[in-house]
Amino acid sequence: MRVFWFLLLTMVVVVTAVTLAVVGGGGSAVLQDVPPERFTDPLPAARPVGRADVEALRLPMALRGYRMVDVDEALSRLGAELAERDARIAELESTLAGDRAAAVTTGTDLFKQPGDRPAAEPADRADGIEEDGR
Repeated sequence: MRVFWFLLLTMVVVVTAVTLAVVGGGGSAVLQDVPPERFTDPLPAARPVGRADVEALRLPMALRGYRMVDVDEALSRLGAELAERDARIAELESTLAGDRAAAVTTGTDLFKQPGDRPAAEPADRADGIEEDGR
């Protein structure tokens, strides 16, 4: 009977010590409170979003999948970035088309390098003789 009471008392002491250690009753918390997982926007605010940023994007999990608010924020940010890039591309394309049209009407070469010399005229055109012989 003494062995039974000794084992029971030892078991109660061990369970109490483990419970106090886990709950943090000994002054230092073994299991600290962890804040709930929240979305911290890893997309850069100071520069445009790149492919590596999208590949590194990890959204926090919720009870039944992903948090809808976090996904909506990330998708709206990416949509805004893409719309801004599309507008910039359209602006650059229209500027380039305008420059090409101006070059065609003025006869300038858009692909001429700064140090290039103008092409020499053919000998028959240099004296003022046109191709049809006049």
